[in-house]
Amino acid sequence: IINLELQPGERLSDKELAEKFGISRTPVREALKRLEDEGLVESLPGSSTRVAPLKLQEAKHAFTVVAALHALAARLASPILKESDIEKLELSNKTLRLAIEEGDVIKAIEADGFFHKVFLDVAENPEIALALERILPKIQRLEISQFISVKGLKSVEQHKQIISACKNHEHERVVRLVEENWLSLGELLSQQMGPR
Repeated sequence: IINLELQPGERLSDKELAEKFGISRTPVREALKRLEDEGLVESLPGSSTRVAPLKLQEAKHAFTVVAALHALAARLASPILKESDIEKLELSNKTLRLAIEEGDVIKAIEADGFFHKVFLDVAENPEIALALERILPKIQRLEISQFISVKGLKSVEQHKQIISACKNHEHERVVRLVEENWLSLGELLSQQMGPR
């Protein structure tokens, strides 16, 4: 669903999914229920289930929350970043740039995730990670559906500014730049999707 192998609006059959994965229908039904709770699947009248459509308003709300959570992680992590953490940021950003140049959407989104995970790991706050785990799949699905290289290249430049602020121990600037990075991505994706 996240990688769009199953398209938004596509009908889902618990019987077909069970056969595909070689398991009984019970765990498939449980998984579909969990995916529905996460907003990735919808149950329709008449016991029909489908992949949830992409919803612009929902995405806007999700980006606001994700930006705030990542800014909080940056606030906790920035003062205690080590040189090795900054090296991870630089490597992730280089991988992101290369993935964009290659047109590899999944690799680019993973590299962006690794970049921001550095702050999450250093912050060592499991509540932030748990909250993000529930919201990020919606955002990743939207990113994959609307991916363009210009967006990614802008993110690479924003990441460079974040790294520079980390190196200069400009903690409040790091927090602001991390939040802006997520909010600008959300705004760009909203513009690409148009009114829905």
